[in-house]
Amino acid sequence: MDKLHNVRDVSSLDIFDRNAKRFHRNWSALVQEGHVFDYVKDEIGDRVADRVFDITRKFSVAVELGCGKGHVTKHLTSENVQMIYQCDSSPKMLEKSKISEDIPTFRMVVDEEYLPFAENSVDIFISSLNFHWINDLPSVFEQIHRALKPDGVLIASMFGGDTLFELRSSLQLAETEREGGFSPHISPFARIRDIGDLLTRAGYTMLTIVGFL
Repeated sequence: MDKLHNVRDVSSLDIFDRNAKRFHRNWSALVQEGHVFDYVKDEIGDRVADRVFDITRKFSVAVELGCGKGHVTKHLTSENVQMIYQCDSSPKMLEKSKISEDIPTFRMVVDEEYLPFAENSVDIFISSLNFHWINDLPSVFEQIHRALKPDGVLIASMFGGDTLFELRSSLQLAETEREGGFSPHISPFARIRDIGDLLTRAGYTMLTIVGFL
């Protein structure tokens, strides 16, 4: 698992400051009673785990990218997963991450844009509400595809193009009215059809993409 494949194009445009994002996640992990605000992540994590249960096989090696506080891992069982690596760029988040009671779990500090997994070494990658913070998503999809075994699986959830549409529109209208122009205050989100195109280009087959409002 220690063979690093750094295939990211260093000339790609960085929208997000990864160091700043790591700082924010470390701070968030230390907020008292922060679990009160995790209900959305817990709900989506539960739905992602359900997709794992839908596959009638046992995965020897699983990786949860951007695991946060273990919003997916804590729902998994040894009937479906034999071993799991929890990966997050934030050491403080990893300290808070919950694990399954019956699955051997290993925590790794990993920048999701540079994956340290060897070719054909992982049975399933899981990611919940993390990919929308990635600068070079095509590269990450390619790295995941390379690390997956030939019959491997990627299950992920992310915010799509119309997320927070009303808030974005309100901010733009208000700032245009008062300032004569506007600047982005909310991260850009990928459109569902674009995600399908990126996955196909990276080599994935048998795609299932579902959108939720």
